[in-house]
Amino acid sequence: METRTIVGAGEFRYVVDKQWGRRAGGVPAFGTVSGVACDSQDHVYVFNRVPNPRMIVLDRDGNLLREWGLGYFKHPHGIFITPSDELYLTDRDTQMVTRWTCDGRFLQGWGTANEPGAPDQPFNQPTHAFVTSDGEMFVSDGYGQFRVHRFGADGQLKNSWGSKGTGPGQFALPHDVWVDPRNRVLVCDRENKRIQHFDRDGNYLGEWSDLKSPQQVYIKDDIIYLCEGRQQITIMTLDAEVLARWGSQGPAPDQFTNSPHSIWVDSRGDIYVGEVIVENKLTKFIRQ
Repeated sequence: METRTIVGAGEFRYVVDKQWGRRAGGVPAFGTVSGVACDSQDHVYVFNRVPNPRMIVLDRDGNLLREWGLGYFKHPHGIFITPSDELYLTDRDTQMVTRWTCDGRFLQGWGTANEPGAPDQPFNQPTHAFVTSDGEMFVSDGYGQFRVHRFGADGQLKNSWGSKGTGPGQFALPHDVWVDPRNRVLVCDRENKRIQHFDRDGNYLGEWSDLKSPQQVYIKDDIIYLCEGRQQITIMTLDAEVLARWGSQGPAPDQFTNSPHSIWVDSRGDIYVGEVIVENKLTKFIRQ
């Protein structure tokens, strides 16, 4: 019988399911989980980095539905799914952002395959893409340079911003980007341990500092879900008021091995978290 572990606080309490997706009907192991996201049917997309880079798709109970993309990806990194169920994927080593259907049909690509962009231009090891309700795409870019790119609904580059450093509007590693309900562009500046805020033109608005290596955010119903390096998950308001937190600074610190890398929340409020340092680390937190 599996031990029932509960984490969180107040309205945000969860049962931890460390074996989700690996029981009968699922997969034997996930390998390295670079990204995780859910579509409108609460199907879960696991962007697998090693040993075989591909997309693994399961239902919310953890049963395998399909796999696709084998042979296309080199170093899967980020995944974003729009409300209309289109996938935007970032591959660090192919230097591209690509758009797909849920069943694995390629639709569109940005960047030059296997070639880094010119200095300050898309892309040099991009990390994540986000698409707004009016069709604009923002990309954090990334490991090879220190930029955020904004593309119009027509798919053309509109503007970019950022440089290496620790000051306002500078980055050490822009690891994720998300446009919140207040129309702020939130950028996880991972190595500077902060989330910076900008308007869509790239003007600096403020920041939340002293975070633990922010990896990725997900926003649902004006609530921010943040996975941080050093084994921590934080749930907070749009004003950064902490509502719940667990991991290295809270109960059940053994639920993470090293580095939560991706996070998504399904329609029922359950949380999925993928890790990258140790293989086969994907955890489902079932809301109570």
